[in-house]
Amino acid sequence: MTAVRSTLPDDARKVACEALQDTLVELLGLSLVGKQAHWNVVGPRFRSIHLQLDEVVTAARDFADTVAERSAALGVPPDGRPETIAKAFTLPAPKEGWVRDSDAVQVMVEALEDAVGRLRERIETTEQADPVTQDLLISITAELEKQRWMFDAENFPR
Repeated sequence: MTAVRSTLPDDARKVACEALQDTLVELLGLSLVGKQAHWNVVGPRFRSIHLQLDEVVTAARDFADTVAERSAALGVPPDGRPETIAKAFTLPAPKEGWVRDSDAVQVMVEALEDAVGRLRERIETTEQADPVTQDLLISITAELEKQRWMFDAENFPR
């Protein structure tokens, strides 16, 4: 059943909404990774990393909402249920327990780098199918690349 009809042809809608769903899972998972590190970070850079993690969490949550609404606008219900995220999420995450500040930074660099790589693939696949969705993915990629750079600079020099 489709409650909302899309302005896109079915094949283009399928491509766009698969890209959006995969992005939604990663953004919601990334927000959880960021919060887990935020709650458990320890070390001499605790405060700055603690605050920086919240910036990523806020960005990921805001983008997740935008991505989900884009999917709904195209007539495909977004799936952000916990079991969906748990089943499909594969980005790096911190280990259980306290997380050393340098380790929290490194896991965020890796998670953001992986997310950006996957987003770039989706940017390519949505180019012909739906330039509006592609544009959304481009803006998300730009912000996540900025966040990755900021975390990467935290551990310089290695």
